[in-house]
Amino acid sequence: MNKKKLIAGNWKMNGSLAANEGLVKALAQGVGTPACDVAVCVPAPYLAQVQSLVAGTPVALGAQDVSQHEQGAYTGEQSAAMLREFGVHYAIVGHSERRQYHAETDELVAAKTAAALKHGITPIVCVGETLAEREGGHTEEVVKRQLAAVIHVNGHCISEIVVAYEPVWAIGTGKTATPEQAQAVHALLRAQLHHAAADHAAGIRILYGGSMNAGNAAQLLAQPDIDGGLIGGASLKAPDFLQIIAAAR
Repeated sequence: MNKKKLIAGNWKMNGSLAANEGLVKALAQGVGTPACDVAVCVPAPYLAQVQSLVAGTPVALGAQDVSQHEQGAYTGEQSAAMLREFGVHYAIVGHSERRQYHAETDELVAAKTAAALKHGITPIVCVGETLAEREGGHTEEVVKRQLAAVIHVNGHCISEIVVAYEPVWAIGTGKTATPEQAQAVHALLRAQLHHAAADHAAGIRILYGGSMNAGNAAQLLAQPDIDGGLIGGASLKAPDFLQIIAAAR
């Protein structure tokens, strides 16, 4: 099966109108015809601006969250239908920062995944363990529980999701899982997906999302079950992000 890798930038709560324009223009000029799929997941206020900036380029637009609700009295939320109107192709769901700071549960992440899929948006479903969970030997239990909730609700269209493994202890800390550590968890997730959807598991992309940068991307992306990256800080620097894109072959 020939599946392209995916390199998705997560800007988190960073950016300004001027900085965004400079960053996206530099990406558009440097990306050429990439061997992988490329996306930038931007803060909600900048969706319209970045939609315009990426038009006609190989860079797809992504959001950092999506509501599980269709519409209604949910102040501060953005529905999948609204995101779709701005040309959003991807939405990050269940990022560890949302789980930590906004108390998002596995069940909520599953519902948000369903909402995105209903409107033709590809959810990037994040799973990952904390340092305490890893040191306690619970990595497998935690990531399988998190993915199982999503499979339970979305099993009929699980082939349409992207999974991102993000060890919480390696996000923004400068620590990175070794390629071997990352591959071991990716292989575990692949096996779980195979159990849920044997015909489609090989085609579901599993991204690595723990401090991937220009220096370590090639080694991580060479692992058999690592199908791309969900890039944080390095996605805010065009040269670094372009180097990661170039490594994704």
